[in-house]
Amino acid sequence: MKILGIDPGLITTGYGLIEQTGNQVKLIEAGYISTSSNTAIESRLIKIHSSLKEILNTHKPKVLVLEKLYAHYRHPTTACLLGHVRGTICLLAAQEKINLIEYGATRIKKSIVGRGNATKSQVQNMVQMTLNLRSQKIKDDVTDAIAIALAHVNISRVSL
Repeated sequence: MKILGIDPGLITTGYGLIEQTGNQVKLIEAGYISTSSNTAIESRLIKIHSSLKEILNTHKPKVLVLEKLYAHYRHPTTACLLGHVRGTICLLAAQEKINLIEYGATRIKKSIVGRGNATKSQVQNMVQMTLNLRSQKIKDDVTDAIAIALAHVNISRVSL
């Protein structure tokens, strides 16, 4: 089963596509989509939509996994902009008839590291160790997206 994890962002949207076969998990593709803050928001959303659509059409994942929206009260504009990107991704999942699943950040961290308050570097280290990517430097947004996909594998194993 192919699982696409996405870490949405208006400047950088990270993605990580993994494939689970029994107890084995391997990384198929990972990367990020970046947009310029000098570009109109609708153009940025179209770029994110079309880039992700291409990934979905190429790899045909069964599940698309997102982190649930968390917004700090001091940054309402950031939450609004993130909501636009998440809405675009949710719409794409519906259009492509792909199962959409969301997990909270604490649940993702707990499933990857064993602690809901794990640091970014702890999550990154565990992702690299799990997928044997130790020698590679991976952008934070990409690591987060891979972690989101791996969390789904771990959480769905527990749910069985």
